[in-house]
Amino acid sequence: MIITQIKKIGKGERYSIFLDGSFNCALEAEILVREKLKEGQEVSQRQWDRIRLENGNLACFSRSLSYLEKGLRTQKQLQDYLKEKGYPDQSITQAIEKLSEYGYIDDTAFAESYIRTYKSRKGTRKLKFELLSKGVSSEIAEEKLAELISEEETVESCRKLLEKYLKGRPLDPKLKAKAYAHLAGKGYASDVVMHVLSEVKNEDWD
Repeated sequence: MIITQIKKIGKGERYSIFLDGSFNCALEAEILVREKLKEGQEVSQRQWDRIRLENGNLACFSRSLSYLEKGLRTQKQLQDYLKEKGYPDQSITQAIEKLSEYGYIDDTAFAESYIRTYKSRKGTRKLKFELLSKGVSSEIAEEKLAELISEEETVESCRKLLEKYLKGRPLDPKLKAKAYAHLAGKGYASDVVMHVLSEVKNEDWD
């Protein structure tokens, strides 16, 4: 096979590669330089397969970094994202291993950040469910929830959400049922919800 044309793609660092007169793939500039590829050069199928694999690994790793720059992600979130983008499993595995080694992926750090951000708005049940759905293990989720949220904080956040929900309205039986459902939906345990509801008198909040 002969490299018949190498054409830069836009303003980025990628190049379209044409073999025997037809477009074959896009390569990262780093691969192009590393392999010293040039127009008119002959490459074997085995050599080209290796180059494309290395390019896929590099592209996958670069895309991972760009994704992680937007915020903390779990390993599962990154894996799902890369699969959606069409990267092969081998490239995804390699990228995740490198990023974990460099400390860019840390499910424990993600769990801590997530809990600190939402603990004033959600109960532990909902927080755990959401952490699990994002790929955090049950062990990490439970450990960090116990470490970062005290029983007093849970009651206080539930109380504030109830106050916000009621907006000073008298707590009649109908509204009480709705308030219970609202707080339960936020992930608060039944005993916590009943406790804060029992504190409310049929008068405006101070």
